[in-house]
Amino acid sequence: MPAPRGLSTDSRGRAACNVWRFVEADDQFNENVATIASLRMRAQRNLSRHQKWIERFTAEVARPHSLYAIAVLACSWIAVNVASHRLGRVPLDPPPFAWLQGAISLVALLVTTMVLVTQSRQSRDFEQRAELELQINLLAEQKIAKLIALVEELRRDLPTVSNRVDPLAEVMQEPVDPHAVLSALEHALQPPPQRVQPQVARLDEGEAPAERPPPR
Repeated sequence: MPAPRGLSTDSRGRAACNVWRFVEADDQFNENVATIASLRMRAQRNLSRHQKWIERFTAEVARPHSLYAIAVLACSWIAVNVASHRLGRVPLDPPPFAWLQGAISLVALLVTTMVLVTQSRQSRDFEQRAELELQINLLAEQKIAKLIALVEELRRDLPTVSNRVDPLAEVMQEPVDPHAVLSALEHALQPPPQRVQPQVARLDEGEAPAERPPPR
């Protein structure tokens, strides 16, 4: 690709460097997207056929058109039976529409069970992702602590850099203890204990306590 005219050598070099950085960033972004997609495909591949059918049905029921369809069917059933009763015919489901109530209860039970099955599977996936994220964060924290230790060691070995004590860097060289952090969070999130002060009756000097009336 020929370089654009009117640009100096330095400008062309900076433009080429920026393009190369953009390509590297784009490749890294595509790699991250591919990793996320592979994790999602792996989770979907481990599902059984019944689980996939239940989740597909739950996704269809969760859409707005399902609500409109249920409302139209219920209103149509009520209208047909009321019209049959007024026309002197025997309705299939006279008021109070026992068949309709039974059908609605059965459908509600089935949909609730399917939603619980779907949520149970999703909660397991969320727990696995949370554990994976925790492992990655702990590993990244350990790598950062190691890098800080290497930089401090290099700084002490360089003769041109003055050797000074950095308390913050010394603390950051040690990996964070997750149990200590969790204990600190639990201690910080606990509500403060409420102090109950006992009420002490103070009597003036020479004043006798009031006598309670006898029970009737």
